[in-house]
Amino acid sequence: MNDADVSKQILQMVRFIRQEAEEKANEISVSAEEEFNIEKLQLVEAEKKKIRQEYEKKEKQVEVRKKIEYSMQLNASRIKVLQAQDDLVNEMKDEAVKSLVNVSKGHHHLLESLHFGHHENFYKHLVKDLIVQSLLRLKEPGVLLRCRKEDKHFVDEVIESARSEYAEKAKVAPPEVFVDEDVYLPAGPDHHHSHHSHGLFCSGGVVLASKDGKIVFENTLDARLEVVFHKKLPEIRKLLFGQIAA
Repeated sequence: MNDADVSKQILQMVRFIRQEAEEKANEISVSAEEEFNIEKLQLVEAEKKKIRQEYEKKEKQVEVRKKIEYSMQLNASRIKVLQAQDDLVNEMKDEAVKSLVNVSKGHHHLLESLHFGHHENFYKHLVKDLIVQSLLRLKEPGVLLRCRKEDKHFVDEVIESARSEYAEKAKVAPPEVFVDEDVYLPAGPDHHHSHHSHGLFCSGGVVLASKDGKIVFENTLDARLEVVFHKKLPEIRKLLFGQIAA
């Protein structure tokens, strides 16, 4: 083998080595690029996932805030409605209190419908019924009776008939009834003392107590109104506001 052949063979070997090197380099480059692209894609997907999670978190926070705000507004609206309903019911009660005052003063429309010739006859009859009812409730042989000072003459006029009616209904001897002439129930409200003021007042009726004072039965018009009002309050609300107030 001469020098020319040796040189030719060496060149071929060099070209082969170079070609192999280039192919290997290309393989490495392609592999590196693929790994880079895969890693880049993974990083991008990871960031996308992170962004989505952050967005979903903020979206949930916004939804929660919306629900809270809606609930607060709804509760505020309900409170306003309930307050308006309470105001209306209280206005009705105030009107009822005024009517009670009119009953004892004789300016109530029921007087005509009950055919009492004069308002005093109506109220006097009412006072007697209240005394009889109180005696039936207490069932005591002796009681203390208190009334308004302006009603004292009514009580004096009906006390005997009230004792007799009670005795007949309860089938007992007529009880002793001591009318308190030292302590009277508060006077009724007038234009100087309205039912809106904080002072005590009584629209009419009586209070009876056992002799020892342990049992007291308040049978004033105001007390009866309070009992009836609370008892009928659900019906009143349903009548005024329908099922919303039920």
